[in-house]
Amino acid sequence: MQNKVFTVDEIKRKLEQYCVYQDRCHKEVEQKMREYNLIPEAKEMILLSLLQDNFLNEERFAKSFARGKFRIKHWGKQRIVRELKFRDISSYNIKTALKEIDEQEYLKTIYSITEKRNEVISEPNIYKRKRKLIDFLMRKGYENELIYKTVDEVTS
Repeated sequence: MQNKVFTVDEIKRKLEQYCVYQDRCHKEVEQKMREYNLIPEAKEMILLSLLQDNFLNEERFAKSFARGKFRIKHWGKQRIVRELKFRDISSYNIKTALKEIDEQEYLKTIYSITEKRNEVISEPNIYKRKRKLIDFLMRKGYENELIYKTVDEVTS
């Protein structure tokens, strides 16, 4: 297959569109740039331009990522932190992102997903049932103390 050749300006516009569609982190943008086989100077120039024009903003990305994964997928803070670290987000931005999650809403969510999950588990043995709930919540990335407290309250 013939690779299409783009000018630096065309690539810059494509990457601007890529960032406008959804908040992106540096790692995602750099991966996208690899597809275009750019020379290092062009990569630097485009990255700088995206940062200056606020198309690329790591803090904004981290905040919207944390809000979205919590509200839509009901992820716990540990899972969100793990995923943000995987995307090379700084610890300062991770801390800022976690402030986006309301503590009351966080507790309400863990209780509601635990109750829903408890209803669909068809395990008569209470210990095995609790184990399944605990494993489920750990995969979601909630904190251990919170998991045990919630599971005890929901299953008693």
